[in-house]
Amino acid sequence: MADWQVVEGGVTAPKGFRAAGVAAGLKPSGAADLALIVSDTNAIAAGVYTQSQVRAACVDYCRQRLEAKPYAQAIVVNAGQANACTGTQGWQDAVATCAAAAQALQIAEESVLVASTGVIGQRIKMDALQAGIPQVVAALSTTGSDDAAKAIITTDLVTKSIALEMDLDGRPVRVGGIAKGSGMIHPNMATMLGFITCDATVSPSLWQSMLRRAIAHSFNQITVDGDTSTNDCVLALANGESRTPAITESGPEAARLEAMLTAVCDHLAKAIARDGEGATCLMEVTVSGAADDAAARQIAKAIAGSSLLKCAIFGHDPNWGRIAAVTGRAGIPFDQGDLRIQLGDFLLMEHGQPLPFDRPAASHYLKQATEGEYLQTDTVNIDVSVGHGPGQGIAWGCDFSYDYVRINAEYTT
Repeated sequence: MADWQVVEGGVTAPKGFRAAGVAAGLKPSGAADLALIVSDTNAIAAGVYTQSQVRAACVDYCRQRLEAKPYAQAIVVNAGQANACTGTQGWQDAVATCAAAAQALQIAEESVLVASTGVIGQRIKMDALQAGIPQVVAALSTTGSDDAAKAIITTDLVTKSIALEMDLDGRPVRVGGIAKGSGMIHPNMATMLGFITCDATVSPSLWQSMLRRAIAHSFNQITVDGDTSTNDCVLALANGESRTPAITESGPEAARLEAMLTAVCDHLAKAIARDGEGATCLMEVTVSGAADDAAARQIAKAIAGSSLLKCAIFGHDPNWGRIAAVTGRAGIPFDQGDLRIQLGDFLLMEHGQPLPFDRPAASHYLKQATEGEYLQTDTVNIDVSVGHGPGQGIAWGCDFSYDYVRINAEYTT
């Protein structure tokens, strides 16, 4: 049983953090589009980024900053323009964004990180952003996480936020997070945008390792449409304001903190998959029996990312052959005589042999799940076993509806 509890506050739940979100005129809609997260003190900072060869300026900027010095005090985020594929001017805009935020906050420029989301190929509207920086700084609050979460979204229908608390050495420690993402989701190292705050004291190398492992089990295990972004990144700050003893090496306390960090990432990742563009349900794919966990996660993500399976689920078609097919092409060797497939409570294949099942009832299960009625949840559960190995993995996805095509056909028009 988890030894943490859910608390209110998102990224401002940990001590010593403030956040804000305002409408600076970056989005044509006039919605909130500029967010700021600030620690009262300089914090240990870690980042995980897209591995795409085509990256937004903010990704390279943050990576270079944190490789030189793994500390930061503020993260400024704009929504509306991705500032990706914008050449040298895009880099200069990222630098200018950090400089403007640093000046307004009266902190060192090197203590500011930047993230962007929006249309690829469009520079940040710098006049609007620079005019908005004083506004978002003035709006900073210890209850500003929700406003920041609203300001970072694009096609998202809902915001994504969570905060957890547990005791370390007799004192409360919190981890909070917000994220955005709905389309172009098939992360490779990170998700669309994610921001994590923590008030524990952790060594830089350990904090970076914790974040990488947490993301491997969470954000890297979600898929909406098979497309990765130029702007994928997760940035995490740990400021030590809980005043708990420093965690500098692996051990029981480090493991407990990492488990809570992973739980925060899990929640945000599933929220992104559930909010996939046009989605009507969340898919949770569990794979067991693989040679190791990495192999199981690879199979699970392949299943969750199958376009044919996504369409079948939207159409309430329990076509388990699509599950078998994608399992076989996932790139992990196994004996098909060991294959076992289950959809919800319906066992469809065992020992590589198809089994009779109640097709109308299985279809009804999918229908109720996509309408959010089945056992008061909108989750379709798929369980696959490929052998007798110890490897286990989970991935999350969503179905493909007609709205996915409409949303992306009209994205820039």
